[in-house]
Amino acid sequence: MAEKKHSDGIIQPRRGKGDPQLAADILMVMVPGELRYLAQKTGAVKTVFSNMRLYDLYRTGEEKEASVTLAGPFIGAPLAAMGMEKLVAMGARRFLVLGWCGSIQPFLEIGDLVIPTHAVSEEGTSQHYPTASKNPASDATLVRILETSLEERKTPFTKGPIWTTDAIYRETPEKVKAYQQQNILAVEMEISALLAVSSFRAVPMAALLVVSDELSSLKWLPGFSDGRLKKMSRAAAETLLEVHQYLGQTEIDSEQP
Repeated sequence: MAEKKHSDGIIQPRRGKGDPQLAADILMVMVPGELRYLAQKTGAVKTVFSNMRLYDLYRTGEEKEASVTLAGPFIGAPLAAMGMEKLVAMGARRFLVLGWCGSIQPFLEIGDLVIPTHAVSEEGTSQHYPTASKNPASDATLVRILETSLEERKTPFTKGPIWTTDAIYRETPEKVKAYQQQNILAVEMEISALLAVSSFRAVPMAALLVVSDELSSLKWLPGFSDGRLKKMSRAAAETLLEVHQYLGQTEIDSEQP
């Protein structure tokens, strides 16, 4: 039987007139404070491009191996997916993502780090991207490199599936308990859509998330003013920057698990 051909969208992501040609490796940052920190640390400057009213793009130079490209912040699956599509159209070929999540397992506390293996989707974007798997996985090679970097830094982390939702005010006790029983680690708003786009566009992606709040007790425990969240968000940003720079200097063949 012939493979089913999926129709292209009427509106296609394109590199606009005056948009820069990007280096292959991109760091998408959901957290505004860490985006500003990484831009300042690397000397990346804000770049004019056609989507700049929606999110920011920072670069340290032209599309050279040692250049750093940062994009963000992004809130929610539609904007994150739109951003990834545009970045791919501008030349991006590999993605690292930094974000926050809410833990739904009691052993995950504010400031802990999570590497998503895949994400269960309760958002409305990923269903529009035909993929071979219902829940596309993070790129296995990028995940291994990220794990190695964290282990070398002696930074603990947990790896496993997460839950993505559009509706933060509808994370009900029933849903949390159901996902706890499925060994889902945490909840956030973008990763399942980004994994769907990365699978559809054949661009590898991995993410590192920091626990910003806790829901495992079925009561909300926010940690946005917790010093450990700030400390570990900074550690996560430093780790991803290190991996980003390593990728720019190394030939890596990515793979799906």
